[in-house]
Amino acid sequence: MVKNAFISIISQNEKEENRGSVEFQVFSFTNKIRRLTSHLEVHKKDYLSQRGLRKILGKRQRLLVYLSKKNGIRYKELIGQLNIRKIKTR
Repeated sequence: MVKNAFISIISQNEKEENRGSVEFQVFSFTNKIRRLTSHLEVHKKDYLSQRGLRKILGKRQRLLVYLSKKNGIRYKELIGQLNIRKIKTR
């Protein structure tokens, strides 16, 4: 998913481009995580990048917890769009 396409999806819902929104931050962190993961597959002993990856994962996790408490519907939509994890259905 391209950044501009995701911005347009968010802006349709909120009527303006809000790059500080939780959704955009999670999207940005997800892109960084995917880039670092592919880098670490090649460079297995790059410990500084591993540390950076863990920090970004923690930030994204905290934002997702915040979003799930604030608005569960937006959380489920975001998880589905970014294909981060499987959503448990009851």
